[in-house]
Amino acid sequence: MYKLVLVLFFICFGLQAQELNCSLTINTEQTGLSNLQVFRTLKTELTEFMNKTTWTDLNVKQQERIDCSFVIIISNIDSDYFTASIQVQSSRPVYNSTYNSTLLNFNDKQFNFRYTEFQPLNYNPNSFDSNLISVLAFYAYTIIGLDADSYELGGGEPYFEEAKRIVNTAQQQVTDGWSPQSGTQTRFRLNQDLLSPNFREFHDVMYAYHRNGLDYMADNPKDAKQSIAITLELFNQMYASRPNNFLTRVFFDTKAEEVKNMFSEGPQVSISNLVDMLNKVAPTKSAYWQQIKL
Repeated sequence: MYKLVLVLFFICFGLQAQELNCSLTINTEQTGLSNLQVFRTLKTELTEFMNKTTWTDLNVKQQERIDCSFVIIISNIDSDYFTASIQVQSSRPVYNSTYNSTLLNFNDKQFNFRYTEFQPLNYNPNSFDSNLISVLAFYAYTIIGLDADSYELGGGEPYFEEAKRIVNTAQQQVTDGWSPQSGTQTRFRLNQDLLSPNFREFHDVMYAYHRNGLDYMADNPKDAKQSIAITLELFNQMYASRPNNFLTRVFFDTKAEEVKNMFSEGPQVSISNLVDMLNKVAPTKSAYWQQIKL
């Protein structure tokens, strides 16, 4: 009986796995100190932190881990204080294809942190240990949430709530990127808007665009493109109530090239209204919209 219990324990334990498949790059060219050992240690420790932390209680198979990448650009180092920015990307596979669709492409310029070589890196949801850990944990849950949103309507909410807990804890210690006073394109604003009922259409788009559109592209590209065109019209509703809102910018910073490629190739669908809408809600991406063939 003891052996049976032990076997069942290891089977159940083995079912739970890390959620992220994260590659991490440290760019130190601006410091003029690229050969410092601390940078190599930092890369190794952060890569292990992201990939070996179990962020949820989900049973994730190896092939189901979310592909993501972090590029940390360090511009200055003063003893243990690092001035930096971080570029965060994540993607998910499209059914019946070899194509991966980008879900997030976000440049966070408010990423300064303290780090001492070989310091322990562990995430504790109930405490603030360092800005370094809090920022990376915040993006881990945001990535998991956006991935969940693309498979299930509203599926990302519990992970955005976990990210909110990090926001609330971190802003008691530091303000850069965590508080309403930090600006209009910050971690605070991203999380606030992802949880706001004012932007429920964003979650409708994330689900329908991927699950009812891209995932059917291999089977019926014309119908899939038409479905995506209709889905993107939801940004009109967001624009009507909140012009130039942050989540629309985040979406098209991530998806502009994909949308342009999608509607410039393959079977043609009626998109004249779509192009007009894109120019209205995402005018900074007009160079992409000009390339769409009507």
